[in-house]
Amino acid sequence: MPDIFNNRLRQLILLLLIVLLALLLVNQLFIFLPGFLGAITLYILLRETYFYLTIKKRWNKTLTSLMFIAGSLVVIALPVYFSIRLLSAKLAVLLNNQAEIIADAKLVGEKIYSVTGFQLLSDENIVNFQKQAAHIVPSIINSSAAILSNFAIMFFLLYFLLINGRKTEKFLDGFIPLKEENVDLLGKETKMMIRANAIGIPVLAIVQGIIATLGYWIFGVEDYALWGFLTGIFSMVPIVGTAVIWVPVTAYLFATDQTGHAIGLLIYSLVLITNIDYVVRLTLLKKFMDVHPLITIFGVIIGISLFGFWGVIFGPLLISYFIILVKIYINEFGRPLGRRYKSLTTEGYPDSN
Repeated sequence: MPDIFNNRLRQLILLLLIVLLALLLVNQLFIFLPGFLGAITLYILLRETYFYLTIKKRWNKTLTSLMFIAGSLVVIALPVYFSIRLLSAKLAVLLNNQAEIIADAKLVGEKIYSVTGFQLLSDENIVNFQKQAAHIVPSIINSSAAILSNFAIMFFLLYFLLINGRKTEKFLDGFIPLKEENVDLLGKETKMMIRANAIGIPVLAIVQGIIATLGYWIFGVEDYALWGFLTGIFSMVPIVGTAVIWVPVTAYLFATDQTGHAIGLLIYSLVLITNIDYVVRLTLLKKFMDVHPLITIFGVIIGISLFGFWGVIFGPLLISYFIILVKIYINEFGRPLGRRYKSLTTEGYPDSN
């Protein structure tokens, strides 16, 4: 009996040390969490093709891994880099002309006030804007450094995941205390959600950005490429989405007496920019975007606050995991919900058929 107690005590102490060290490591490496999540995302997207080429076709593992990393670099990192360069340059120009921006903003505010009676801009808001404006470019530069370091971590970790992927999966499989069928369910759901969000959401953003850029160009908006790019970025923001950009742009056209262009852009935005995502979901992304909209909306809200950019992918995955784990718990330790529901609702009643 004392031996059993001592073994349990040692086990508890060891587990406590493991948890404390894990919390310490997570706390210190939290800034690199987007890089870890990005590597996991890319690994799940690339693993089947990688295994096919290296196992069935017997390609060299190292060269194939480097090839995949180079392809990922072209598809992901370079567009992000040039996007940051574009935004930094444009913002620097805008901030050097603050007086002109404030004059335009006042003009829009006065126009809105004359139509609606709502005071959009006050002197206090303008002063606050001037105080915050000086910190925008430095914050972008700092975030750029963090993004670049996370990309380095992401590709470094991706290389080792690809090289040792099968060993890593077997190692992790031994730690999951679930039935084999539930492990398979967890794996399938993970692949489905990551493909839906890692492929679907960026494609939707690109399409909406292109459609918005075309509309801004047609209706005479200055810097239409910049506003189209921002529209694509904000399409990933739940609920408000692209309206964050095209509503102020349309209001500016109205305020500067470009009424025809403003009405045209308003109709174009309501008909095309706002609704193009539904068309894309039902055509190009029908196989990928089989995810309930509420999971996507609330998942993105939660994910962005937790993980930053990668929260677009892993936020919905967290909610999906919660739902899956509830299903798995019922499957492991209780009766299926459907059978219980049937017994509660039909017991004692004659068959209606």
